[in-house]
Amino acid sequence: MFIKKLRISNNYRRFHDLTIDLGETPKRIIALVGPNGCGKSAIFDAMIYHNRAYAAIGKYDGSVGQDYHFMSGSEQNDFRSIQIIFDDGHSFDDLIHERTKNNVGPLRLNNTVFSFRSPYRYNSSLDVKETRSVADIKENRTGASTTSDIDQKMEDNYRRLSAKYRDYMESADCKPSEARAHIIGELNEAIRECLSIEIVDLGNVEGGRGCLYFKKPDQQEPFSFNVLSSGEKSVVDMLLDLYLRKDIYNDSIFLLDEPELHINTAVQRKLLIEMCKMIGDNCQIWLATHSIGMLRALQGELKDQSDIIRFDGDKGWAKEAFTLTPMPKTRKNWQELFATALDDLTALLAPAQIIYCEGRDTPSSNGLERGFDAKVYNIIFGEEYHDTLFVSSGGNTELDQRSEIAIAIIGKALPETDILVLKDRDMASEASATESDRQEYLRLNPDNHRVLKRFELENYLFDKSVLLKFCASRNTTFDAAKYDALSFDIVNDDVKSRWNEIKNACGISVSIGQDKFKEELASYLTSDLPLYTELKGVIFDRQ
Repeated sequence: MFIKKLRISNNYRRFHDLTIDLGETPKRIIALVGPNGCGKSAIFDAMIYHNRAYAAIGKYDGSVGQDYHFMSGSEQNDFRSIQIIFDDGHSFDDLIHERTKNNVGPLRLNNTVFSFRSPYRYNSSLDVKETRSVADIKENRTGASTTSDIDQKMEDNYRRLSAKYRDYMESADCKPSEARAHIIGELNEAIRECLSIEIVDLGNVEGGRGCLYFKKPDQQEPFSFNVLSSGEKSVVDMLLDLYLRKDIYNDSIFLLDEPELHINTAVQRKLLIEMCKMIGDNCQIWLATHSIGMLRALQGELKDQSDIIRFDGDKGWAKEAFTLTPMPKTRKNWQELFATALDDLTALLAPAQIIYCEGRDTPSSNGLERGFDAKVYNIIFGEEYHDTLFVSSGGNTELDQRSEIAIAIIGKALPETDILVLKDRDMASEASATESDRQEYLRLNPDNHRVLKRFELENYLFDKSVLLKFCASRNTTFDAAKYDALSFDIVNDDVKSRWNEIKNACGISVSIGQDKFKEELASYLTSDLPLYTELKGVIFDRQ
């Protein structure tokens, strides 16, 4: 069960009217990313509020918590200000109706629709003194009821884990060590991926040891949960909670509000990956974060499973209606997201590849790229190759010299960063070169060298397929006859000087600069065009 659309209206918290539209095929992981105070937690409060309005008595109840949830009092300010549509087209009303009709029971099973973890966890100690029953985990009675509450589930979850262990030992009629290995095996796998510890003993409440006990690879004596660091406790706490829920919450929405608190960057990344493994395939994760580690997991291992909903700081949420959709995963957008976490240290994030190309080699005063070719390449490949940075480095001669220096320096400082050299097809001279010349150049030069198949970058931008898409987006008519009358060879001729005539063929009568026009065209040289495949092959596969 995935949410595909969420709407919050009637001045719910800071939002006058906000829609999050994930499209017809929402991803499994929805990350709400933005600075503190931008409204990420309010999204979770809205979902929880809507859920509890049903779950309280098994039907609508608009009286639950209005003062906390709305900026101003009104009879319209109730659960109906939140609308949730799932990927099968059903709303929350449909879901409850269906489960009631099938005698599932809205009061009990409805509570498994959302599983929420607050950022505020308080688990400084674990010392259970007596055995007692705890509520069924599907009822969601423990933990936080809003994003501002402390989420203290560890003691009840310890009791549940102990009961799970005893039940299995009795039903399987096995040794305690066998039952322990069976019950905590999967949990320990996840813990070991994040931390250098594992659970070795579930304790014994009746024996005065109501606690979990751990070992490290370099330490023989077990130690209790209580001596773990705050970050280690948070990791164990969250993984244990997900482990106990995974069989029952198998068609649910998990809400994780800043789970990275108290946890260092490297562990944050590993934790999110393990949490995603622990949660079932039919479950969707909504994650609020602005941490480096979580963002790196979303950029890397989890990129195909995730969508990013980006929240800017002050956007007039309280006055205007907004619709947020998943962020295109371009390098520029990733840089801006990391700037939220790192502020002005963002530049220290090294790309996986640096590609030196021809163009103006001096940056602007704030360090931004001014070379035309690099700007255009970064636009074209920014989404698919967000870890690649194109840099202008002068003409042909300077390109060779500076790329060699870069390889010598960056190769030592950042050994995992590849450096490529991309040239126009005139290569080392101003004379036009044939395809045979191009192939000969590639054969005689190092493997990190690339040469365009077409004369230069403009021969790709001025291709008819790009111009047709450009005109369609502007609702203007592309004059193919006027374009064809220019009589140039789009592969081999120097077409740069014909830009004004090509602009006219696109129906543009207003004044526009040459570079600005070509940068606009770059946005339409996209992956659905054969031309994109050709250019991609030239640069990234050395074709």
